[in-house]
Amino acid sequence: MVAAAQHPQIKLLTYCELDEVNGYIGNFTVSIRQKSRYVDHDKCTGCGTCWEKCPSKITSEYDQGLGTRKAIYVNFPQAVPNKPVIDAANCRMLNSGKCGICQKVCPTQAVDFEQEDSIFPESVGAIVVATGFDLLAWDKVYGEYGYGKYPDVITGLQFERMSNASGPTGGKIVRPSDGKEPKNVVFIKCVGSRDESKGKEYCSRTCCMYTAKHAHQVLEKISDSQAFVFYMDVRTPGKAYEEFYQRSVQEGAQYIRGRVSKIYLKGNRLIVKAADTLLGRPVEVEADMVVLATAMIPSEGHAELAQTVGITVDKDGFFQEAHPKLRPVETNTAGVFLAGNCQGPKDIPDTVAQSGSAASKVLALMSQDELSMDPMISNIDEEFCSGCLSCQAVCPYRAIQPETVTYRQGGQTMERTVAAVNSGLCQGCGACTVVCRSGAANLKGFSNEQLLAEVNAICR
Repeated sequence: MVAAAQHPQIKLLTYCELDEVNGYIGNFTVSIRQKSRYVDHDKCTGCGTCWEKCPSKITSEYDQGLGTRKAIYVNFPQAVPNKPVIDAANCRMLNSGKCGICQKVCPTQAVDFEQEDSIFPESVGAIVVATGFDLLAWDKVYGEYGYGKYPDVITGLQFERMSNASGPTGGKIVRPSDGKEPKNVVFIKCVGSRDESKGKEYCSRTCCMYTAKHAHQVLEKISDSQAFVFYMDVRTPGKAYEEFYQRSVQEGAQYIRGRVSKIYLKGNRLIVKAADTLLGRPVEVEADMVVLATAMIPSEGHAELAQTVGITVDKDGFFQEAHPKLRPVETNTAGVFLAGNCQGPKDIPDTVAQSGSAASKVLALMSQDELSMDPMISNIDEEFCSGCLSCQAVCPYRAIQPETVTYRQGGQTMERTVAAVNSGLCQGCGACTVVCRSGAANLKGFSNEQLLAEVNAICR
């Protein structure tokens, strides 16, 4: 039985990073790095005077490079708390000591250029990992599509920001190169997905539906427009998804089954060369803008985070669930749960469902005073343990730690180091029993004596 954390509290921590994780289910101790905001959020009221007066203009990551932001900024309009931070890499004051306008105009004197990172510990009972995803850097892989070279070749996320009413263009669909409305828009699906030779072998799942939505938006917002969709297969595994896809087709979206081989510029238009595999002939389409549905990949730093938290990843780098059907939001490390695209590509409904499931698991965990653990875990016989700690090096759950024990020898009290198993962390994988040279490590119920006794009982 393991004591669970009592009286769960809600504390909002923003602009932080996870430095270290120790402990086990119900009793985690995490070290959190509060990054320097250079703005005292206790004083700041979020009035916006500072970023209105800031003279710098920096490419906005939130707007996918289609808009700009200031060096002191709120990352997105719905941020909580809705208070700014200073981008140290692009702030003139922090880099050259010249400027400081934001500090001068702040009515509450909240701007503090001397602020530094701080690390503080927190005790938590459970951890939910929800690190999202990144897009494949396809411009380094699919140079034939001309991203970076041709400004009118954009990604699906860039189109999403462009078509959003709060986006950099106010919801108007325009060509990034000249700001004109595109009449012919080409959408290319599976750019990096389902491509074992150059990209990722898995399906990113969301591309078919958001491409259908984008094609619908083009046809709805731009009169006399045409939308061409190049695809491998159309996958619509969701409630009313097939109906929405058929709706986009009925509205005029032209679906062409085939791979795009090249995109090049001719005059002020893009020429998309492909093959129509249904008709068995090459195809060329003149486009004003090309939108690419790029593969979803694990977020940056996922491997380091997996090591910090003590969870496993699959062959594609996504965090591994304990069981795909029976325990889809749990990991092999008890007390650590998964939510969203960190576990694999999924759309918004699936992400919301998984997040709710993870929250329910945490509530069920925290509602108990004690937890029942699996009895089939490792056990170290101190009498035989040599203290080599080879088992500690191979334990994937960091469940083995050195421990000092005392014993009597020749009338004297002696000390030596042995391995000790934390029952809250051990998952009974048996890796330690394999490397233990002295035979001190065994799974409870599976020692050599117990197995031999079973064999003898069977053979009688």
